[in-house]
Amino acid sequence: MSTSPSSPSTISPAASGTVMQILFSVAFVHLLNDCVQAVLPSIYPLLKHEFNLTFTQVGMITLTFQCTASLLQPWIGLYTDKRPIPFLLPAGMCVTLVGVGLLAWADSFAMLLTAAAMIGVGSSTFHPEASRVARLASGGRFGFAQSLFQVGGNAGSALGPLLAAAIVVGRGQGEIAWFMLLVLVAVAVLVGVSRWYSNHLTNMIKKAAQHAGPALPRKKVIQALVVLALLVFSKYIYMASLQTYYTFFLIEKFHLPVGTAQLYLFLFLASVAAGTFAGGPIGDKIGRKRVIWFSILGAAPFTIMLPYANLFWTGVLSVVIGLVMSSAFSAIVVFAQELVPGKVGLISGIFFGLMFGISGVGAAAMGHIADIHGIDQVYRIASFLPLLGIMAALLPKVEGARR
Repeated sequence: MSTSPSSPSTISPAASGTVMQILFSVAFVHLLNDCVQAVLPSIYPLLKHEFNLTFTQVGMITLTFQCTASLLQPWIGLYTDKRPIPFLLPAGMCVTLVGVGLLAWADSFAMLLTAAAMIGVGSSTFHPEASRVARLASGGRFGFAQSLFQVGGNAGSALGPLLAAAIVVGRGQGEIAWFMLLVLVAVAVLVGVSRWYSNHLTNMIKKAAQHAGPALPRKKVIQALVVLALLVFSKYIYMASLQTYYTFFLIEKFHLPVGTAQLYLFLFLASVAAGTFAGGPIGDKIGRKRVIWFSILGAAPFTIMLPYANLFWTGVLSVVIGLVMSSAFSAIVVFAQELVPGKVGLISGIFFGLMFGISGVGAAAMGHIADIHGIDQVYRIASFLPLLGIMAALLPKVEGARR
């Protein structure tokens, strides 16, 4: 891939350093966005009862949301790499606002599908552009910025089901409208972010006289992106399998009550958030390739031990696995962005959206295995996925390659 003059998505961050207000703003909106996303599956039992849905129809709601939330992201990112649209951020969140309103007042299955699609579209427009803003505001601390941004999403995903249980469950479909307030807050914050983005973009375009530096050969770039995609794929399948089936595993193997099993799940999710935040800054200091290598391959001994551990060590191992494996994501995204300068939106769309959707299919396949062979077998098979981390040895060194 040949070099080209710096585009708005590849230019150096603001000379004033990390713009913490902007970073915290996009992280906060990421929390609100993913919180609203997480509400949708949390209210499936309510919707199933209200609309007398079959499980197939429930699956169609998920499929509709996944298609718009995951598959659209790379295309939106690719388009905005060429034509940045700062006010796409609040505009996309307005689409989410309409989707939440439709979800609250839907009176047919078709309206439910439309609502799910609109919430997904709003998410697709948010992630690539917000990731670009985080990079521009990073002050050169790209890993830290991506980690902070991603932790916001993790917190929102954990908060969504709790809010759904407190606000909606047992009270009726109309209570979903309260979540429109969260979306309105997100829109207001993104209006300010988009103004900063627009002004910053204009100034940086005027100053964009330098080039990105010598690029890696196209073949090496493609090879590295394939390796990163496989690593994310293996990470997502394992993490999704652990998150989705962990409580069932604990209940079946150790006969825990549901409440206690949920506590173990919370500890795992908390460790994921901590690991996500730590991975980016560590990658900034010691190199992203080292973090990727350690976080995926380094988790293998713990994942292999997990299916055979007693209750105490199951809890300990799950926390260690969450800390170690989650530290890779920010490093992988930034590594990929550095491989392909000028395509921040496309890369963010692929790794935030497309790979997440594809890996969800893999996690569903693990559920099929659980139906046939039992939950224990899922974790025995999945435990070997982190061994794919050995492929990190094939990654080129990109830190400094473009200087």
